[in-house]
Amino acid sequence: MYRILDLNPQLIPFAGDIDLRMFLYRATKNRLLTEGQTLKDFANAHNYYGFHHVDGGWYYREWAPSAHQLYLEGEFNNWNPTSHPLKRVGDGNWELYLEGDEALWDGCKVKTVVDANMTRTEHLPLYCRRAVQNKTNNSFEAEVVDDKKVFKWTDKKFKPEERMYIYEAHVGMAQEEGKVGTYREFADKTLPHIKKAGYNTIQLMAIMEHPYYGSFGYQVSNFYAASSWFGKPENLKYLVNKAHKLGIRVLLDLVHSHAVKNTAEGINMFDGTTWQFFHDGEKGEHPAWGTKCFDYGKTGVLHFLLSNLKFWMDEYHFDGFRFDGVTSMLYHDHGLGTDFNDNSKYFSYNTHTEAITYLQLANELIREVNPNAITIAEDMSGMPGMCLPIEDGGIGFDYRLGMGLPDMWIKAVKQSDDDWDIFKMWCDMCLRRPGENTVAYVESHDQALVGDKTMIFRLADAAMYTDMDKATHNPVIDRAIALHKMIRLFTLGGGGEGYLNFMGNEFGHPEWIDFPREGNGWSFHYCRRQWSLKENGFLKYQWLNDFDEDMIHLTKENDMFGQQMGDLMLNKQPEKTLVFYRRGLLFAFNFHPTQSLTNVLVPVHQPGEYTVALSTDDEKYGGFNQIEHITYPTKMFDGKHYVELYLPARTAVVLKEKVILPEDVKPAKKTTRKPAAKKTAPASEAAATEKKPRARRTKAAEKADK
Repeated sequence: MYRILDLNPQLIPFAGDIDLRMFLYRATKNRLLTEGQTLKDFANAHNYYGFHHVDGGWYYREWAPSAHQLYLEGEFNNWNPTSHPLKRVGDGNWELYLEGDEALWDGCKVKTVVDANMTRTEHLPLYCRRAVQNKTNNSFEAEVVDDKKVFKWTDKKFKPEERMYIYEAHVGMAQEEGKVGTYREFADKTLPHIKKAGYNTIQLMAIMEHPYYGSFGYQVSNFYAASSWFGKPENLKYLVNKAHKLGIRVLLDLVHSHAVKNTAEGINMFDGTTWQFFHDGEKGEHPAWGTKCFDYGKTGVLHFLLSNLKFWMDEYHFDGFRFDGVTSMLYHDHGLGTDFNDNSKYFSYNTHTEAITYLQLANELIREVNPNAITIAEDMSGMPGMCLPIEDGGIGFDYRLGMGLPDMWIKAVKQSDDDWDIFKMWCDMCLRRPGENTVAYVESHDQALVGDKTMIFRLADAAMYTDMDKATHNPVIDRAIALHKMIRLFTLGGGGEGYLNFMGNEFGHPEWIDFPREGNGWSFHYCRRQWSLKENGFLKYQWLNDFDEDMIHLTKENDMFGQQMGDLMLNKQPEKTLVFYRRGLLFAFNFHPTQSLTNVLVPVHQPGEYTVALSTDDEKYGGFNQIEHITYPTKMFDGKHYVELYLPARTAVVLKEKVILPEDVKPAKKTTRKPAAKKTAPASEAAATEKKPRARRTKAAEKADK
């Protein structure tokens, strides 16, 4: 019996489905590999196909099993469509040898001419490594990349940190100017922001070539080409190399779930058929995305996709992948409209078993190429075993994205603060499959796009435009800033074994993302990141940025993810107060909009001292300085250990544990800790647990809180 069933006994009725999963994995692997061969040996299509500069000449090869004839045209032959035919060499492969080192050159523009179905069409080579848009006619052309040119990597000794703090980023919109940014600008200007903020991993979007800039890179046309939107291939290598020098891991946002329909610049209909790469008919059409769906059962498709993984790791030194659209791959209906509320929905006629096999093979290959590589699955369905090792009956990913967490927070902030169910939120964050790691996040690029809202905009709305100056006080902004910090801390501390943030959201970037299009006059105004907002010293974005930076550094320094789940220590449901412990850190939250709590006794695991390490209410983060940075000794009552806290309304505090040996601890009598004089509690008995607000919190502010 596979370990997945030990971890998930509720899956025992589906043991036969797990057996089938593993049988198909082994059978496909046996079909692909010859005796003694590994997946690493198999996944070398890029070393054979495409353009290769050898001593004395050039080889160009293609896989086009249904084509009648192939030709190469380009600048080298004055775009003569038939002067350079390829010859058929068996198994659907075609080859052309061009004699002379100068027969082709780096940057030489070319296209492939294909005769099929009594029709002649032009395409970009399937394995082209660079595709550029002709500004005269807007068509795309391939550029030959001379593989004899060697980039001088300096990252041989790079060893990434084990725990994952991910900064999701888009190279083109990472700069402050209204334009498309470059790989070099990102490396020289944006990487320092990321390093200082404490994130140790960048997840790069839109790297695989895509003809439409506004697709965010999710409609890929050329799978082996680094996007020319941002510069040349060597500049992407410069970016990755510099990230490694800074100790930052680089993940590629990989799109193997579908491909753009385009035929002239994409891989669709290259040999005159749909079924070269994709399912034919309705099965090959994605109903929501308008794209083509791969046939993962075909050997040629597996060769193309698996080699693509190895290519990005070998050629560009990527440290792993975030697999996009995994839910769409797993099910024949692409998970559209399916409510995964029953285990039977993971193992039914709707399950795309060939896609599962591909993902298993992909994860195995990636570890063969780089044992330290990381893979993350974008799966909202909760497929069992997604992040378990293959030998355990799993699919082999390291992490899944906690896609339910942004939805949870959006639902919460749409409600009145009085209706928040903090314990249910805690339970939702803990709803993770045993033994499987989750990347927690409040918002990703999805929530930052036009048509949706970032968390800061949901909290602050129009006040963002008028009241973010530090000299301006507005109860709406006070609430937004307080909750922005608390929501992130709550999610980081309790939501997973890794954490993700989208570029700029850490400091509450005020503009959504709207790519240049006809509807906005092709403007780049909303397709950039304004780093100066957090740096000019006058705006409240600095408070949010500084808090995020200190939050990241604190949890990293204490190896918080070393404990897989937090321990719930206190839940006071009516007071909207919750405390949990994780790896030497005690996280205490009071989400109540108006009610502050004094003398809160929080049970702890062992005697010791707890020092305030972080408070959302510190003035340097835009708070009201109601938490003293002092050390709290544990106290013993009825044989149990407690720490006694004061928790102001809408505040979170993190305390760091210092263990004291039992013989050094003496039982203490219960005392009532009173706030400092400036924090005197209201006199009325009914308000005895409320903290008197600072003068700037007016009655209007309290009304807004409610």
